[in-house]
Amino acid sequence: MKKIDMIVKNGTVVTMDDACTVVEDGFVAVSGDTISALGKEFLMPVPEGARVVDAQGGIIMPGLVNTHTHVSMTCFRGLADDLPLMDWLHHHIFPAESRLDYSMVLAGAKLGCAEMLLSGSTCFCDMYLFEDAVASAAKEAKIRAVCGEVLYDFPSPNYGPVEKGFEYTRALAEKWKDDPLVSVAVEPHSPYLCAPELLIRAASISEEYDLPMVIHVSETEDEVEEIKKRYGKTPVAHMADIGVLSSRVLACHCVAINEKDIDLLAENRVNVSHNPESNMKLGAGIAPVPLMLSAGVRVVLGTDGPASNNDLDLFCEMDTAAKLGKVGTLDPTAMDARTVLGMATREGARALGLGSVCGTIEAGKKADIIIIDTRKPHLTPMYDPFSHLVYAVRGSDVDTVIVNGEIVVEHRKILSIDLESLKAGINEMAKRVACLKGR
Repeated sequence: MKKIDMIVKNGTVVTMDDACTVVEDGFVAVSGDTISALGKEFLMPVPEGARVVDAQGGIIMPGLVNTHTHVSMTCFRGLADDLPLMDWLHHHIFPAESRLDYSMVLAGAKLGCAEMLLSGSTCFCDMYLFEDAVASAAKEAKIRAVCGEVLYDFPSPNYGPVEKGFEYTRALAEKWKDDPLVSVAVEPHSPYLCAPELLIRAASISEEYDLPMVIHVSETEDEVEEIKKRYGKTPVAHMADIGVLSSRVLACHCVAINEKDIDLLAENRVNVSHNPESNMKLGAGIAPVPLMLSAGVRVVLGTDGPASNNDLDLFCEMDTAAKLGKVGTLDPTAMDARTVLGMATREGARALGLGSVCGTIEAGKKADIIIIDTRKPHLTPMYDPFSHLVYAVRGSDVDTVIVNGEIVVEHRKILSIDLESLKAGINEMAKRVACLKGR
């Protein structure tokens, strides 16, 4: 065994491996940035210099993986609520984003990273503007991130015309290719904001660099009707027709899809990021997740951005996803707790191309581990840890967070960010945003 640098012990280890193995009174040993061993009780003498983390009878599990968000939209949380998607997007969000700069995105991303870490997410996939700022924020916050600059037909406040957007994406991929925490994705916004030529080129870059391609797909019925008018096909069928569907694609939302769309997603091994709370808030509808899962589509979880959710708590998202899946089908057995927890951990990592890196507690994986404090009234008693994690635990129950073998949250205190100074700066920024909104 390699030299042990940290032992996380005295907890129920929920590994989230393919067998959903649970180890009562278990431990996880960490060597450097990697899990080196796990098992029942740690009976050996503690190696000299090793740090011991006592879970105090709580749950030891892999960090959650948020597969779709726009994390810097913490700056716009609550800016324009209770509106239809297209009104919200075109009349409120896009105008606000036109005034963004690197420093605003950096500050908003840091706040979002802090929020995610404190609520148990150790990895996220982001789509936004000035995405190098998001990558830098993630690096500073010490959270794992997949970052991609949004591409669309009209000029961006960051890079200008889309040709420059492709250059920016390539530069991101080169800059961060060897980073231990940050990786890059190619991210065209959607079929309704991206011409076929843009989507084809984005898919080509995704293949060239072997990167995920993240895109909003079929979020609303209105979007589907618009694409049908343009191309005579649904968004999914349109993407299949131009040859851009593949196992590298992470299609976000997929609310307004039909059985033929689901067959195409399954046939092309497309991953789908389900964002139930954002879909509900924007009145988009209920994604047919049980049907997608039955067809063999990998469906994973995301929060979407803080302006359309309005939080980044993936524990709450799991609870909503499970219950929405049940009420949408009138089947209480649909979207069971183990399946949903897998969507937020193991399967999420796989969808981002990080299945060999994180998402489970297994020897050889990076040590992305969280501890849930179960010594609370709403978590007492505990018959089934999977049930608790999906239906009872909230982000505020996360006590300790370890990313890449380093403790970044300890007893609810974030160690990688000066949170008080950050919040003060964001509040000052919000005053300027509010003034701009009033114009």
